[in-house]
Amino acid sequence: MVLHLTDDLNATKDEWAKAGIKLPAFDPAAVRANTVEHPYWVHFGAGNLFRAVHAAIAQDLIEAGETKSGVIVAETFDADIVDEAYTPFDDRCLQVVLKSDGSVDNRLIASVAAAYGVRNHEDDAWKGLAGVFRNPELQFATVTITEKGYALTDPAGDVLPWIEPEVENGPDSAVSAMGAITALLLERFKAGSFPIAMVSTDNFSQNGDRFGAAIRQFAQLWKEKGFVGQDFLDYLNDESKVSFPLSMIDRITPNPAESVSKQLEAAGFGDTQIIHTAKRTNVAPFANTEETWYLVIEDKFPNGRPALEKAGVYVADRATVNDADEMKVTTCLNPLHTALATFGVLLGYQSMSATIADPDLKKLVERLGYVEGLPVVTDPKIFSPKEFLRQVIEVRVPNPNIPDTPARISTDTSQKIPVRYGVTIKKYVEDPSKDINVLTAIPLVIAGWLRLLLGENGLATNDNGESVALSPDPRLKDLQDKLAPLSLGGDLAKADEVIKPILADTTIFGTDLNTTPLAAKVLDYFKQFAAGTGTVHAVLEKALA
Repeated sequence: MVLHLTDDLNATKDEWAKAGIKLPAFDPAAVRANTVEHPYWVHFGAGNLFRAVHAAIAQDLIEAGETKSGVIVAETFDADIVDEAYTPFDDRCLQVVLKSDGSVDNRLIASVAAAYGVRNHEDDAWKGLAGVFRNPELQFATVTITEKGYALTDPAGDVLPWIEPEVENGPDSAVSAMGAITALLLERFKAGSFPIAMVSTDNFSQNGDRFGAAIRQFAQLWKEKGFVGQDFLDYLNDESKVSFPLSMIDRITPNPAESVSKQLEAAGFGDTQIIHTAKRTNVAPFANTEETWYLVIEDKFPNGRPALEKAGVYVADRATVNDADEMKVTTCLNPLHTALATFGVLLGYQSMSATIADPDLKKLVERLGYVEGLPVVTDPKIFSPKEFLRQVIEVRVPNPNIPDTPARISTDTSQKIPVRYGVTIKKYVEDPSKDINVLTAIPLVIAGWLRLLLGENGLATNDNGESVALSPDPRLKDLQDKLAPLSLGGDLAKADEVIKPILADTTIFGTDLNTTPLAAKVLDYFKQFAAGTGTVHAVLEKALA
């Protein structure tokens, strides 16, 4: 028998057990019905991370008896995800946990009670979502929309082209993540100024502060156009009404893999197709992810919350969350990922596990984490930074069952560098007790990234002499244009005058690197990397000796 997510789970439970798939310990129909009347959680961002973390937490809360309602998911960037990967499968999915020992845990997730794709304000999806926000029982909303989804203006302060129509035409036109969420909060305000926690679970430091700032900025732009009054801004600025807690989230969740699809098919599961939407989102009726995960949230919920701790969530004070987040994002995981991904693309590796199997790259991230990062980390005390780092280097990234790629991790690198390396650089600059000259891995990564960008039209040449398509990045064209006077294996006499203006860009590095000793290191490493192909290992070996 071939099993499908839309099956009657009671009638086929024995077959699911034979396939090694754990079923929910509740009636999905009853959960759906209860959620209509008693919604408590909405999530924005219907991608793979939501299915691997948030939907699983929602399921755990139901099974722990903490709630009888499920989570409602909304998608603003790519509504086709809902049409193609949720609706045909009754909003269910399979969570596939790939363990480092080679074993797999499969679990059917049925905690999603409704899924809405945001396209306009006239269809039933928006009306349903607006109705949820008008319900006083709604306790919190979480988001995973990626860091670039929070931007409303460009570096010059001008409203972004896709945001401008929503500013000019008002709340009824808002379909971007920040615009739609601000419009939904306006619905909640009009319904009775009901309290709510708005929780960013995106992967960058001070995410809640940035979330709150973006929402208030959008509301201010509407106020200036006469669409809302000061009373709405006062509502958004009152933490007893609308809070924006900090959070730290961590679970490696790559795109659905063909290898996992084949494993599931062999086990008798029928919904194994990998879906590529028109906007190039990769989703599937399953989400493959690693075993280790963390979610830490600041305990600031003005309308209450279930006992999230019973689902494995750490709930803590602001300082603890900030320390845990900064530990991960600036030292113990994200900088290592970016380093491995950058050099992984340069060296032609097709998986993240292959990158860290390279002795030079492992040595690079060991120095990056243990030598350069840990000395400036504040211990959050809910778990050990050194042990967290050890798990990343020795267990998590080397896991061959996680089908993650350097290309995926390399996406939007210019947007990640300010946090992943800029924070650590700033700490060394500002602390007189720290010697910035010990930083070797960080300038190596920056130099390697600039070397990777040599090329044009989104294409480059890797260290093996092969042409590669670079991962999407909002600064890619700009940076390739600036680097255009230089070429791989060509005359590098102009390298200083070309590279130094880039190193001065505080929007990328957080600091003008030309005011630090790091600029000279970056330039030196860049020239060595760019001297030709086949240079990467020799440069790394010499620098890390």
